[in-house]
Formats: sequence, structure tokens, C-alpha cells
Amino acid sequence: MKPKQLLRVLFKAPVLGSDLFASSFSSQARFNQAPNPRVPIFRSSRNAGQVVSRLGGANKFEQTIDHLCQQKRLNDVLRLLESEVHQASATLYAPILQLCIEKRALDEGKRVHTRIRDSGFVPGIFISNKILQLYCKCGSIFDAQKVFDEMRERDGCSWNILISGYAHKGSLSDARNLFDKMPQKDNFSWTAMISGYVNNKEPENALELFRSMQRGAKFVNKFTISSALAASAAIQSLRLGKEIHGHIMRTGLDSDTVLWSALLDVYGKCGSVTEARCIFDRTVGKDIVSWTAMMDRYFGDGRWEEGLSLLFDFLRSGIRPNEYTFAGILNACANRAAEALGRQVHGHMMRIGFDPFSFAASALIHMYTKCGSVDCAHKVFTLLPEPDLVSWTTLINGYAQSGQPHEALELFDLLLISGKRPDHITFVGVLSACTHAGLVDKGLKYFYSITEEHGLNHTVDHYACVVDLLSRAGRFKEAEDMINTMPMKPDKFVWASLLGGCRIHGNHELAEQAGEALLLIEPENAATYVTLANIYAVAGKWSELEKVRKLMDERQVVKKPGMSWIDVQREVHSFVVGDQSHPRSKEIFNFLEEVSKRMKEEGYVPHTTYVLHDVEEEQKEQSLSYHSEKLAVAFGIISTPAGTPIKIFKNLRTCGDCHSAIKFISSIYGRKILVRDSSRFHCFDSGRCSCNDYW
Repeated sequence: MKPKQLLRVLFKAPVLGSDLFASSFSSQARFNQAPNPRVPIFRSSRNAGQVVSRLGGANKFEQTIDHLCQQKRLNDVLRLLESEVHQASATLYAPILQLCIEKRALDEGKRVHTRIRDSGFVPGIFISNKILQLYCKCGSIFDAQKVFDEMRERDGCSWNILISGYAHKGSLSDARNLFDKMPQKDNFSWTAMISGYVNNKEPENALELFRSMQRGAKFVNKFTISSALAASAAIQSLRLGKEIHGHIMRTGLDSDTVLWSALLDVYGKCGSVTEARCIFDRTVGKDIVSWTAMMDRYFGDGRWEEGLSLLFDFLRSGIRPNEYTFAGILNACANRAAEALGRQVHGHMMRIGFDPFSFAASALIHMYTKCGSVDCAHKVFTLLPEPDLVSWTTLINGYAQSGQPHEALELFDLLLISGKRPDHITFVGVLSACTHAGLVDKGLKYFYSITEEHGLNHTVDHYACVVDLLSRAGRFKEAEDMINTMPMKPDKFVWASLLGGCRIHGNHELAEQAGEALLLIEPENAATYVTLANIYAVAGKWSELEKVRKLMDERQVVKKPGMSWIDVQREVHSFVVGDQSHPRSKEIFNFLEEVSKRMKEEGYVPHTTYVLHDVEEEQKEQSLSYHSEKLAVAFGIISTPAGTPIKIFKNLRTCGDCHSAIKFISSIYGRKILVRDSSRFHCFDSGRCSCNDYW
């Protein structure tokens, strides 16, 4: 095939006289066409050279290179570039370097850079900046610095590229050193440095630099202000956020939607949800990001009703929800245990067609597991075409927390068979499953496999799980050895795990040691005091218990009140201990009196050791009778048809007496009763609990 015929096939252009390239490059649309499958590919540099060498003229060569760059054929570009000696120019190298930047092709870019040097071409500022950008974008900051140092002439763009490169790599001291040496800074320089501090979690330095920029009477653009607002949100400084808000109003930037979104983020993260709503209402042309952020703020602040109201407004707006919207709402439903609403959201997702590969699918599984419907979570999981690691891990944790540890471990085996690699969070679920099942030796085997088989490092969470596993089994010597040999400092979860095991087995001496360590870490946490008090109460050590109470008073630590709630006919009913404010409280109390008699006939004995007062047994029994979870269970039974399963949720760990009593109630009334407390699910059925009393 003759050269002109070959090029006609290559570019799919008709031959119009002698000006072949005039026709082939006349239409921009031709640049964007994908290569025809029949187009010959350059198999080697020699082959490429033979094709183009007959054309003649540097301009034809550059046009060929440019066309191949438009088609993203980097390998062909390099073969052609290295085929023969040609006239080097900026117009030749610019599109090649740009293609390398777009593809983040570091090795190919280095070949181009070497070719530039070998050709004797001395690049000007434009090409030098392209090379600089290539190395920075590909993370080769050492090569970028070398290019920068060799540049005969630099402009502001040269400095900005390298500053951004260092900031992106997290080398903020090098970035700041360059920034300070820069002869003339522009808005991009300031923004690059400020955003670098924000992205690398140094918001204080970002705000300090922003103030310096303001003091220098520099014009601050929306990108710089947006970075400063992100810094204010990171340190949750409402005062600084308001100052920047005022600056926005004074400088006339208040019409920019990007800044309104950043302001919404500041007020929301600083806990000023009402002001965030004011910003939201004033935002013109609200997008999906604004709606989602505002709903998340309401749900995150516990303002459930307002969040739901905004959700309904959003659905009426006609804007299509995205995966972030669904995930935010589903996570709120999970935290609230609002399964009914979660199911509605699930239905809406199905109707509009959601992406099963998105993280909204994982949020859906998380919602069902947190609401105690692990079977529904499993159904969602099986419908996913390719579950990601988050979905696998969420379901493993769901099984572990719902009293189905063997199912959790079976699922973990399937995860390994699937070829996916577990991460440290996955192993937290696996170790928790072993803890709930009392599988000590198997749990230890999994623990050591984390490093030996899977090449991961142990985290403090893994140690907390193993300490929990050992101490619950009464193997305190091994638990202490594990704590003493940890490569990191034990945190509150490690000590709390040990304290929990001491509570189960009545190990007073070790409990005091764990309690002292916990009180040093977080002296304001009432749970530690309460657990210690429980241990002393069970042992009848009332003087020690009184010391704990006195210490709480001195430190002004207030015990979080226990609260239980139940959803009946889409209405949430909440209870606290001895609560008589409910409209049906009289029926509830009468029911509990009746059930107390029936339970005693069946062999129930009140666990009065859980009462933290040195009073008469009758008073202790009276105190136990009206715990919040018992009130919620009673209301659930009198408010639903016989045989209906009941779901109760509690903000604290359920007490031992309530645990025992609900087992009897489930047997007497033939009800399946699910209780989610602060640590796990308990499924009571026919007088048994899914935890097998190992909790």
C-alpha cells in the first residue's frame, strides 16, 4: 500500500489533491472519532517511521502526532515520536505531554521528557510547566523539584504547580517554604496553600494564612473563601464561620452557590442547625447536595421530625435522589431504628432504580441489621450483583450482633472464597462473633491469622475484641498478658472489655484496676462508675459502692437515664424507669403486676443484686419491676394481636434482671421479643435468648 493510501485508511479521510491533511484535519469531529478497528496500529518505531517518513515536512509530522493524541493512542504516539529524528517544537510536545498528564502515565511521560532532552530542544516556560505538571500529577515530586530547579525562567504558574504538588503529597513544610519564597503570589497560590492545609487536616494553619491574605488587602475569590470555610467547619468554629459569612456579604459573593453550600456545611457542623436552615432557605437553585446536607444536619442533630418534613419537601421538589441522599436517610433510620421508614425508602429506591453497585446498597443492609431484620439484610445482599467489602462486612457484623455468630463465620468463609480481601473492620465483626458464641480458641486463631495469613496489622480494636473474648470466658491471665504485650497503648475499649468480663465473673481486684485506667482516660463517662457500682452491689460491698457514688458527685458525673422505645403502628412510644406519663400507663402497670405473679409461678426469681441500694428486698423487687424495657415490652403485648413479634430498643445495656424476666414473658405469652440494647441484639423466644446468656 502506498503512503497516501495508508494514511487515508488511518485517518478515514478522502484524498483531495495533494493537500491530504487539509481534508483530514478540517473537521474537529474527526479528531474525536474513535480509531477504526481496521486502522493499522504502529507495531514498532521502525514501522511508524516508514509510514510517516514519506510525507515530508515537520508540519505533517506534528499533525499526525496531534491526531493520535486526540484519539488517546499514547503507545502509537510514542512509537512515532521515537521513529526518527524530527524537528522539535513546543507544538509537537504540548499535546503529547497533555495526554500523559490526563492518563497519569508517569513512565511514558519520562520517555517524552528524555526525548526532549536528547533532541537538543530547549523547552520554554510553557513546555517546562507541562513537564512540571506531569510529575506533580503523577506524584513524582522529586522529579518535579528537579525540573523546577533546572528551569531557566519561571512564571507564577511554575511556582503554583509545584506548591500544589507538595501540598497534594502532604509535604506541607516544603509547600510553605516555596510559597514564602514565591516572588509574586496570586489567588491561586494562596488558595493552593490554604486548601493544602485543609486537606491535610491542619485547619488552624489554613485559617492563619487566610487572615494573612486578608491583612494584605488581597482580593479573596470564592475558592479561597470556600477553603477557609472548610477549615472553620473542621475546627467547628462558629465565630470564624460567621466572620467569613460577613466577608462574603460585604464583597458581593453572596450569590455564589458554592459558597452557600460551604456556609451550610459550617453552620451544620458547628451545631447551629437553625442558622444552617436559614442559609438553605436563601439558597437559589438548590441542588441535590444542598438538600442532602440539610437533611443530614437535621438527622445528625436528633431533630427527626424536621428532617422528615424536609425529606418530604425534597421528594416533592422533583429532584432525583442520589446515592448520598439514600445513604444519609438510611443511616438516620438505622440510628433511630426506624425500620418502617427505612422500608419506604427501600421501596422508593426500587421504584426509581438505584445503582446496586453504589454504597447506598451497603447503607440499606446496615439499616436492616441495625433494626434487627438481619434476614431482610441478607435478602438485599443476595440481590447485589457483586457485593463490595462494606456490604460483606456489614452483614457479618449484623449476624454477630443479632446472636447468629455461626452464620457470621460462615459468611466470612464465603467472603474468602469470593476472592475479596478482608480488612481490619471485617475482622472486628469476625472476632465479635466468636465473642458472642464463646468460641475462645477459634477467636484466637482468627486473631493471629490477621497478620500471619492476611498480611494486616493488628489494630487496637482487634485487641479490644480479644480481651473481651478472654475475659468473658474468665481467662483473665491471658487477657492481662494480651494487654501488657500490646504494641500500642490500651484505649478505653480495651479496658472496658476487661471491666465487662470482671462484672460477669465478679473479679473485684482486676475490676478496680480496669476501672482506674478507664477513669484516667475519660473521667466524665458515667458507664464506668455504674459498672463498678454494679460489681460492688452484687458483692454486697456497699461502702465501696458509696465511694463510687461520692466520686461521681464530686466530679459532677450524671448517669445517662435508661430509655426504651417501641414502634407500634408507625408511632414511637418511649419509656423511662417507673414512667407513668404514658396514656396507657395504668394498663401497663396492671399488666406488669399480673405477669410478675405468673413469672414467679414459673420459677422467676428477681435479681435484686442489680439494685444499687442497700435497702429491703421488697423495695428492691419493686424497683426492678418498672425498668424501661419491661414497660416497653408490656405496652407492646397489650397493644398488638397475640403472636405478633415485638421489637424493643434501649439506649443502654439491658440489666440482668430484665434479661431474665423477658425470657419468662416470651414463654408465657408465646411472643418473639427482640431487644436491641447498646451492645447487641437479644432475640427472646420460648424462654430462651439468642445470646445463650453469654453477653
